[in-house]
Amino acid sequence: MKAKTPAAWEHVQLAAKLADLKDDHYRTVLTLSAMLELFIEKGIITREELSSKADALDAQLESLISASLHPMA
Repeated sequence: MKAKTPAAWEHVQLAAKLADLKDDHYRTVLTLSAMLELFIEKGIITREELSSKADALDAQLESLISASLHPMA
């Protein structure tokens, strides 16, 4: 019979997983930021185009989320 893992140890494991996720998230955002800066420096896109696209995607996602929360509206 397998012994139960103490709740305190489960919390430690959960905290470790969260720390790993935070590190992964930081590295992903850092890489994306570096890529965007290079695109801007090389003249592939402008900051205005990037901002406009981000605003458009944000509005689209907000609309999709709202529609899924209120399907009959």
